Amino acid sequence: TSAFRQRNEWNMDIVAILSRWAHVGAAVVLVGGTVFMRFALMPAAKELPEDVHNSLRERVMGNWRKIVGIAILLLLLSGIANFFFVLKDKPRLEEHKSLYHSLIGIKIILAMVVFFLASALSGRAKGLEGLRKKSGFWMGLNLTLAAIIIAIAGYLKVAV
Repeated sequence: TSAFRQRNEWNMDIVAILSRWAHVGAAVVLVGGTVFMRFALMPAAKELPEDVHNSLRERVMGNWRKIVGIAILLLLLSGIANFFFVLKDKPRLEEHKSLYHSLIGIKIILAMVVFFLASALSGRAKGLEGLRKKSGFWMGLNLTLAAIIIAIAGYLKVAV
């Protein structure tokens, strides 16, 4: 049974590593894509005639909304898995339990806002057109929230 337990622990380590890679990779794509659009694509597209600008926007957003959906799904699934991997490390968590749960709660709430804004900005819902008309502001806010999430995650990984 000792060999079985070692092999099972090794398999769980592989799952934990893959889950962490999926989480970080999806975050990099979501945040990096938003940085590119906000600070490179939007300023360049402003110079285009309105009909060309609108056509470009539709084509870009048609592709981007698929990426946003996949990234959000990966972040949710890997985030849940990563949370349970942390809970499994009870001695480490026990020492900082209330701080960990407070910060992870804040991180999850902020992530839900980021997911909403990313979906709203890349989506087609008529009721959210007002957000898309001020997309520069909302992308900037989303990037600020993402930076806070990354700071919390870094702190949790190192200090808790």
